Amino acid sequence: MKRNWSMVSVLLLGALIAGCSSGSDNEASGESAPQSVTRSDSDAAAASRAKELSSSAPYDMFFEDYGTNPYVSTADDRLSTFAMDVDTGSYTLARSYIEDGNVPPPEAIRLEEFVNYFDLNDAPPKEGKFAIHVDAGPSPFGEAGTQLVRIGIKGKEIESADRKRANLTFVVDVSGSMDQDNRIGLVKRSLKLLVNQLKPDDRVGIVVYGSTARTVLEPTAVEDEDAILSAIEELQIEGSTNAEAGLLLGYKMASRFNDDENAINRVILCSDGVANIGETGPDGILRTIEDYAGRNLYLSTFGFGMDNYNDVLMEQLADKGNGAYAYIDDIGEAKKIFQEHLTETLQTIAKDAKIQVDFDPAQVKGYRLLGYENRAIADEDFRNNKVDGGEVGAGHSVTALYELQLKDGASPSAPWGKVTIRYKDVDDNNRSRESAASIAPSGELSDATLFVAAVAEFAKLMKDSEGVGESRLQNVLAMAEKHAASDRQEAFADLVRAFIALRGK
Repeated sequence: MKRNWSMVSVLLLGALIAGCSSGSDNEASGESAPQSVTRSDSDAAAASRAKELSSSAPYDMFFEDYGTNPYVSTADDRLSTFAMDVDTGSYTLARSYIEDGNVPPPEAIRLEEFVNYFDLNDAPPKEGKFAIHVDAGPSPFGEAGTQLVRIGIKGKEIESADRKRANLTFVVDVSGSMDQDNRIGLVKRSLKLLVNQLKPDDRVGIVVYGSTARTVLEPTAVEDEDAILSAIEELQIEGSTNAEAGLLLGYKMASRFNDDENAINRVILCSDGVANIGETGPDGILRTIEDYAGRNLYLSTFGFGMDNYNDVLMEQLADKGNGAYAYIDDIGEAKKIFQEHLTETLQTIAKDAKIQVDFDPAQVKGYRLLGYENRAIADEDFRNNKVDGGEVGAGHSVTALYELQLKDGASPSAPWGKVTIRYKDVDDNNRSRESAASIAPSGELSDATLFVAAVAEFAKLMKDSEGVGESRLQNVLAMAEKHAASDRQEAFADLVRAFIALRGK
């Protein structure tokens, strides 16, 4: 999804020239996943653990504050339009902050990446690329009379055996700043997990960059898995950080397979997002990515490490490169991405995917979209194929939440509006397609909607934490505990409990 870069150029430039620092590689001793508060811990135990954790906040962390969507009157604008987004990096970064005993900065919170971290088990489509699910009813949070609408978009699922052949180019940052705990060592283990899930006829090439970029493995069939794993294991820290050179060399390698239309062609960047030599200006790097993005090449960015980390660049590179951004804080997150959801990670089913909601002014007084501040699209550009949207992988779920105020005298049974999705079908010559569904009150909200409402409220409270009382956080915790339906959702409740303990220190 392409946007105006002027608003972030200054921040990106400052981040890019921040430089790289060296530390100790954790590969020899092996990283351990950050400890987390278990569901059986009492609040007192959580508070005790919080005090034991380091109180020093991460330094040189670069984020961008995109603000908060305003309340919109339907008399002024009945349409709400934005690009789909499947990024999750903001949630795992915030989780890492909390588990390390620190409160995340407000600008690190992107609400949509919190709610999209969780699979709500919406049914996939029986035919076509997407199923649209709508749940609407009284909101458990907010002012009296507030209604909550959950729009769930579920992509077509593809079995692993039916996944397209993959041509993957790993671009690995081996600069000095990666020589720290949970950086190069975790990168190696993560990539090995990925390789172990690939098919014999998939191919992997590896490019690394420090002061310069170089090829360490030419594209190699996974049937020669030992050669690929050996190349990963032998990655070594070297020099400063020339991110532009590394990405350019990686894209040149990937572009050799551009004519292979029946295969996935994806560049996978593993980095802390910091650069200090070569093209350090953001416009130059982002232009390089944009030029290749239109050539049937996709980019996934995976962030590693705390301290001296550039979240802005990693998120924007994936955005510009027609891909997705995730942050890997431990080996469990790597397994989620590269084992449980590998096909989602690799195979794109739709490009330039957009959502437009049309609220009925006769029923709805006003609305607010929760999150997606940096994904906004002009209403008139919804059907403009020259305006980029988001990319969605097989089986991916996209969740959008709205808070509504109904008009006095609104019909209890009339629809509140309509949601339409538009996308390019990558399996049908990028032909544009649309699907739509009515938005109408459901009665009682489902457990899935109530759980994700708690997730959204937690993100809102962290983004605007000044003056937030503990009672509001306790309400979030109670809602999450009551409606959690999986281990991962129960772990979210543990995270809220840990955050409350931090606030009470």
